[in-house]
Amino acid sequence: MTKKIRAVQFGVGPIGASIARLMRQKEMIEIVGAIDKDPSKVGRDLGEVVGAPDAPWGVLISAESQPALEKSVDIVIHSTSSYLTSVMDQLKECLAAGCCIVSTCEELAYPWRKHPELSKQLDAAAKEEGVSLLGTGVNPGFVMDKLVLTLSAVSQGVDWASAVRIVDASKRRLPLQKKIGAGMTPEEFRAQVAAGVIKHHGLPESIAMVAHGLGFTVDDISETIDPVIAEEDVRTGFLQVARGQVAGVHQVARGTIAGKEKISMELKMYVGAKSPSDKIELKGEPNISLVIPGGTHGDVATAAVVVNAIPAILAAPAGLRSGRDLPFSFLPPTANT
Repeated sequence: MTKKIRAVQFGVGPIGASIARLMRQKEMIEIVGAIDKDPSKVGRDLGEVVGAPDAPWGVLISAESQPALEKSVDIVIHSTSSYLTSVMDQLKECLAAGCCIVSTCEELAYPWRKHPELSKQLDAAAKEEGVSLLGTGVNPGFVMDKLVLTLSAVSQGVDWASAVRIVDASKRRLPLQKKIGAGMTPEEFRAQVAAGVIKHHGLPESIAMVAHGLGFTVDDISETIDPVIAEEDVRTGFLQVARGQVAGVHQVARGTIAGKEKISMELKMYVGAKSPSDKIELKGEPNISLVIPGGTHGDVATAAVVVNAIPAILAAPAGLRSGRDLPFSFLPPTANT
């Protein structure tokens, strides 16, 4: 019998819950612990908290990480924050316990440009313990970076790369709808952008990853964040957006060399978006274009990318890794699933 991968879920919010449910379906994974500081979840069964039909699982959620990490853990699935500075202590604690990590922290997807010192610390800590860690997800982690680089494999040369992602946020979870400012006035939106509250994280990380993969030495990465104004009333399963209010965000990031654009990343994420899609374009030899009608469902795909990355990160050389370096493939479910 093949030894199962012993996993701990660190963070049991909507994304963490989705990941835990998917891990439960995989033959080669055994969930042995869970961590979350939410008092309403501590001490409860993980399966019941994530709404699994086969609950209880016999895995209790602990407020502190030590009890969960003491269970001969192979890997920690980490889903708590978008900001690397906010999760450094959590990541270091997991590494010190000798665990590999796959995290949904967007800034960890490609942190070397924005956080060079923190990247060095994590790389050194991982190598000292002989383990590896990875930040990944659907965006950043796949659609606007790894998929772009995958398409470049059939090109003899690339002069310019672009990714445009249009997402209907009305089909996504409430925290995301709030994070993009749905229901705010334009003035409230701009104030929250200035405060660093309203933003989808990851576009600069995707630019940096693609630049490295294509051999572009970009000297500047810029980003703009503007509101998408609702042209009609929109009601989601969680909130109401009136005509004239903010429906979501329009973010554009650019990587340039001597003022010339080499990489463009555009994200329109708002409730009521028409014709959602993902589109990638490469100009070079030859020109390449890929369109995913309907787009890639962020919540579903994030859980999938994270879980499917587990075998790759366990087999990776020790240290801080990126999705660019690793081969991801589908992880089969339990035979009867």
